[in-house]
Amino acid sequence: MFNKKKYFWLTLLLLPLSIFGQNCDIKLTGFVQDLSTGKAISYANIYIKESQKGAVTDSNGFFQFESICKGKFHISVSHIGCEIQNLYFNVSKDTSMTVLLDHNSQSVNEVVVKGKVTKTATQEIQLINAETISQNSDKGLANMLENISGVSVIKNGSGIAKPVVHGLYGNRLTILNNGIAQSGQQWGVDHSPEIDPLVANRITVVKGVGALEYQGSSLGSVILVEPKKIKNDPHLHGEARYSFESNGLGNGVNLDLQQYGKFLAWRIVGTFKKSGDRRTSYYYLNNTGSQEANIALQLEQKWNGRWSSDLYFSSFNAALGVLRGSHIGNLTDLEEALERDVPFYTENDFSYEIASPSQQVHHQLLKLHSLYNINEYQKLDFTYAGQYNLRKEFDVRRNGRSDIPALGLSQFSHFIETKYQNYLAKNWDFKAGLQLKLIDNTNLPETGILPLIPDYFSTEAGLFTLLTKRFKKTTTLSFGARYDFENRKVLTISASIPREIIRYENNFHNINAMAGVTQVLFKNWKIAYNLGFASRNPAINELYSNGLHQGVSGIEEGDPNLKTELSLKNTLSINGNVKGKWFMEGLVYFQQVNNYIYLNPQDEIRLTIRGAFPVFKYEQTNARLIGFDLASTYQFTERFNIMAKYSFLKGQDQSNDLPLIYMPSNNLSAEANYQIPKLGKFQKNAFSVNGKYVFKQNNLLASQDFVAAPDAYFLLDLKFSTEIQLKKLRLKLHLRGENVLNTSYRDYLNRQRYFADDQGFNIIFGINLSF
Repeated sequence: MFNKKKYFWLTLLLLPLSIFGQNCDIKLTGFVQDLSTGKAISYANIYIKESQKGAVTDSNGFFQFESICKGKFHISVSHIGCEIQNLYFNVSKDTSMTVLLDHNSQSVNEVVVKGKVTKTATQEIQLINAETISQNSDKGLANMLENISGVSVIKNGSGIAKPVVHGLYGNRLTILNNGIAQSGQQWGVDHSPEIDPLVANRITVVKGVGALEYQGSSLGSVILVEPKKIKNDPHLHGEARYSFESNGLGNGVNLDLQQYGKFLAWRIVGTFKKSGDRRTSYYYLNNTGSQEANIALQLEQKWNGRWSSDLYFSSFNAALGVLRGSHIGNLTDLEEALERDVPFYTENDFSYEIASPSQQVHHQLLKLHSLYNINEYQKLDFTYAGQYNLRKEFDVRRNGRSDIPALGLSQFSHFIETKYQNYLAKNWDFKAGLQLKLIDNTNLPETGILPLIPDYFSTEAGLFTLLTKRFKKTTTLSFGARYDFENRKVLTISASIPREIIRYENNFHNINAMAGVTQVLFKNWKIAYNLGFASRNPAINELYSNGLHQGVSGIEEGDPNLKTELSLKNTLSINGNVKGKWFMEGLVYFQQVNNYIYLNPQDEIRLTIRGAFPVFKYEQTNARLIGFDLASTYQFTERFNIMAKYSFLKGQDQSNDLPLIYMPSNNLSAEANYQIPKLGKFQKNAFSVNGKYVFKQNNLLASQDFVAAPDAYFLLDLKFSTEIQLKKLRLKLHLRGENVLNTSYRDYLNRQRYFADDQGFNIIFGINLSF
C-alpha cells in the first residue's frame, strides 16, 4: 500500500540534495542592437519571466544574468520605440545571444528569406508594427495609417474612413487581408475597409509599383494587413486590451490568445467596440455612433519538414451612423445647410443610438493555404479564399419604412492561386503565379428602390512573373510583368421610363509591367528608382451608377462608355542616416494617368421624393499627379528625439487645364519624444508632443465644388505611455490627447465638411495586459 506520510518525509530529505545537485551557476549574456544600423541599444530592458529577474543594457548594449539554473525560459527584450522581442529557448550551459530590435520601423528595405538568401526590395515600404497597432487599438485601419507620410484619409464623418496613398484610393488601391485582396463594395468613399487592424502584427504600405504579385485594380500602391506566424512556444500566451475615448464615450475591448501545439498551432482574436455621438468643438454630431464585433481564427499545421498548411477565418461586423444633418428634405434647406455653421437636426443630448441614415456591414473571409518546400531554394504555394460581403444602407424614409434598407448588396467571391518561387544561382530570385477569381454581386430585393449599382458576375484570370537580381550587397534589380483578363456580365435597369432591362457583357485585357533598381551609395545610404505601367478597368459604380448614394448624401451617375485607365508611375527614393543620429528618407513620384476616372460635382441640386441632393457624375480626363514625401528623425540623446514629416501633392486635369479634385491637402507634422527607461518599477516611460499643420487646398477653383475648400488648420496631440512587469504579466498603459486645443476645423477630404465641423478634443486611455 502507498504510504503518503513516508513518501512526504523521503521527499523532504532528498530535496536539499536535489537543489545542491542542480546547476544554477549558468551565465546568460548578450547584446541588443539596432536592426537597421547594427549599433548598440542602451537602456533596453531584458526580463526572464520564470525567475522574475531583470536587467538593463549598458552603453554598449550589453546585459548579463548570473546564477541561472538549467531550464526553459521566456525572455522579453524591450526598448522605447521598438517592438518587443519575446524569446523562448532551453538553457543548459553558459549562453550568449545577440538580439536585434527594429528601432526605426518606419523604413523597411531588407527582408530575410528562406535559406542563405537576402534580398533588398526596390520598393519604398513603410510599416506600422505591433506596438503601434496596440497603442492605437481605438482606431480603424485607415486612421491608423494616417501618420505615415504620403498617406491621407478620405472620410464621411469620424467613423467612416478609407486610406489614400499618393492621391489614390478605393478601386485604385489594393488592400490585402492576410495576403488576400479585400473584395467587397470598396468603390464608395463612405465604405471603410471591412478589416479589424487588431488581427495584424504589422501593417505595411508599399508606395511604389511592385504590386504585380497581387490581384486587384491597383494603380501603384498596396496595403498589407499581415498576422504573423504563431510563435513556437507550447505555452498559452496572449494580450487583453481595453480603450476608452472621451469624445463619443467610446469603449473597446480586444482579446488575443495563441498557443503552439505539437500537432496544431492556434490563435484567436476577438474585438468589440462601441461609441456614441461624436462632438465638434461646440456641438454634437448627432447619429454618428458606431459599433463593431469582430473575430478571427488562425490555425497552423506543419505536416513534415517540407509541407505546412494554415487556415484563417475572420468575421467583421459593424453598424455605422451617418450624420443626420447631411440628409435634407428640400432645395431651400439644402442650400442653407451648405452655408450653416451648425447642421440641421443638431441636439445637445448625447446618445449611443444609431438611427437612419446608417450602415450595416458584414464581411467574412476564409483562407486555406499550403506551402511545400521542394528543397532549400524552391517552394510552391497553394491558396484558396472565399469571401462574403453584405452591405445594407438605411435612409430616412416615409411611412415608417426607415427600417427597410435603401441599398442592399450581397457579394460572394472565390479566389484560387498557385505560386512558384526559386532562389536561383548567382543571386537570382524568380517568382511566378496563376490566379483565378469569381465575383457574384447581387442587389437584395427588399429595398423597394431601383438599385444604385446593378447585379453583375465577374470572372478574372491573371498570371504574373517577378525576377530579382542582386549584385554583391550594393545593387539590386527587379523586373515584373502581369497579364489579367476579366469577363463581366452585367444586368441593369434603364433610367428612362418605361423601365427596361439592359444587359452588358465586357471583356477586358490588361498588361502591367515594372522595373526597379536599388543602389547602396555608401555606408547607411540607399537610393531606389522604380518605373511601372498599370491599367485599371472602369469599376461597376463608375460605369452604371444611377441614383442616390445615401452614405455620401449625393446622387451619382455613371457612364457606360468609360475607357480603361492607363497609368505610368515613377518613384525615386533615398534613405539613410548620419552617424546613427540623423535618419532621413525621401520619396519623389510622378504619375501620369490617361482616362483618369473621377466623380465630378455638377452644377445641379436635384429634388427627389427622398429629399434634395447634390448631383455627381463619373467623367474621364488625362491626369498628372506629382508629389513628394519627406521624413526625418534626429536623435539628440538616447532619451530625446524629434521627428518631422512633410507631404506634397499636386494633381492636374490636363484635358481641361483644371486642378484635379479630391486630392489630399499638403501637410506638415513634427513630433518631440522624450523617454525615461525606468522610474521605479515603471519601464519604457515615453512622452510625446505632436503638431500637425494641414494647408488649405488651394489647387482648386471655387466653381469645381459646391462649397469652397476649407481653411488650413493646426492640431496638437499629446501622448504618455509606460509599462510595468507584474510577475509573469506585463501591463502597458497609454494616455493620448487629440486636438487638445479643441480646434474647430473642416478637412477637405471629409465629405461631412459640407454640413459640419470635424471632431473636437478627445482623450484616449488604453490598457494592455500581456501574458
